[in-house]
Amino acid sequence: MKAVFVLYDSLNRHALGCYGGGMETRNFDRLAARSVRFDNHYVGSLPCMPARRDMQTGRLSLLHRAWGPLEPYDNAFPDLLAEHGVYSHLVTDHYHYWEDGGATFHGRYDTFELVRGQERDPWQAVVEPDWAAIEAHTHPRQFSRKRREKFAQYALNRERFERMEDFPSYQCFAHALRFLDRNRDSDNWLLHLETFDPHEPFHAPDAMREGLDSGYQGPRFDWPPYARVSETVAEQAELRANYHALVRLCDHELGLLLDYFDAHDLWSDTAIILTTDHGFLLGEHGWWAKLTMPCFNEVAHIPLLVAHPDFRSRAGESRRALTQTIDLMPTILDMFDVPVPEEVLGHSLLPLLEADRPLREAAIYGVFGSALNVTDGRYTYFRYPADMRAENLFQYTLMPAHMRCMFSVEELRDAELHEGFGFTKGVPLLKVPATPKSPVYFGHGPGAQQQTDTVLFDLATDPGQLNPIADPVVEARMAALATRLMAQNDAPPEAYDRLGLTRPSPAALEGAAS
Repeated sequence: MKAVFVLYDSLNRHALGCYGGGMETRNFDRLAARSVRFDNHYVGSLPCMPARRDMQTGRLSLLHRAWGPLEPYDNAFPDLLAEHGVYSHLVTDHYHYWEDGGATFHGRYDTFELVRGQERDPWQAVVEPDWAAIEAHTHPRQFSRKRREKFAQYALNRERFERMEDFPSYQCFAHALRFLDRNRDSDNWLLHLETFDPHEPFHAPDAMREGLDSGYQGPRFDWPPYARVSETVAEQAELRANYHALVRLCDHELGLLLDYFDAHDLWSDTAIILTTDHGFLLGEHGWWAKLTMPCFNEVAHIPLLVAHPDFRSRAGESRRALTQTIDLMPTILDMFDVPVPEEVLGHSLLPLLEADRPLREAAIYGVFGSALNVTDGRYTYFRYPADMRAENLFQYTLMPAHMRCMFSVEELRDAELHEGFGFTKGVPLLKVPATPKSPVYFGHGPGAQQQTDTVLFDLATDPGQLNPIADPVVEARMAALATRLMAQNDAPPEAYDRLGLTRPSPAALEGAAS
């Protein structure tokens, strides 16, 4: 067996033609014609690295941990593949992998290639930048002279990208094709091909902007804020046009991979899995981006395409089963006949490639310390704590690293030793209060949230989640589903209190775990 796992960041489902989106995505559509398309696929833990931990381990991390590395007790699928003689190779420009909060991920693969230069990757070293020149052609909302500040580093990095071949995502696909040139006739390998695009900033080659005139006449504006929409109509159009251009680049690059599959008939013996970690708000609900607002479906409801040589007769079909990012890990293991560890809560999707069938009654998802969101495919329910900043929130970890820094000494002074959970294999953990002492409290913690209303939506009558409904019976059922899934995920006791939910009895907990 051979497989290529193609992972994007912030790829909106509603941007893809194969999902009825408004952009022309010829190559995504071309892959969909050879794939089984999953129409009810949802995120798990958010954002970037929490999502990747879910994908690698097959279980949710959002109830116990914010952004952080893989833990020593985690079951990472590349390690499990290696134990059974399957080679794995990672090609990525997702620079969070070599920050403090992602440093244990890429080392799980047999080999890996890291392409530099995306977003605020600390790549280009300029001691005294020409700030006046940068300021002159940059929108005021994305300009700063602070060293290592995100806009400043991005401005320096992007100066290196002149030709399409210079762009990091293009280089990722070039590296992937070289891997295929060398290894396509070998067996038992997984190629994980991942690009940071179309994550912000929305910088694409000029050719990708052809025909996308927004009417905007100002300086460069390609990085939307994580905030409510307050820009002019032209500025909003410019941001969306730049996202559109970046999706075009992704589509073009995907076409290079599909052309290679065509040229070498890899469809007969090599699978492709294509998905993303989450979506991105482009002004819907009056918001840009993610994290600061509820997990609307523009963020939570994501694409998944699976083309498998054993199920070519099912190409072009779709599935309505409720699936989630935690299902990717057991699916990959199942492809290579590798046993799935007992701690895994995801499900292999291979049986669904043959025929649609129910997979789960509901799924929970969200950001650590924020709402617990639950969907059954018909309804979405966002359950927020009554007090977002109440001091009953803890991170459980043996790897005390945040996104770009270690846990502060101040927050670690308040840590306790916890006996651990069923999934930690008898390993005790640090129990660290999530308080404003944390350097990321106002970025990825509860301090980042700006809209915290508990709401219920009926997707059958309101797919855009524009009009919350009041239905106590449905709300109670959704809360009960959330409680049961929390128990299955071995949620800490205080998580129930924080959300105003009743922790199941020991007997119910035993039944949920069985």
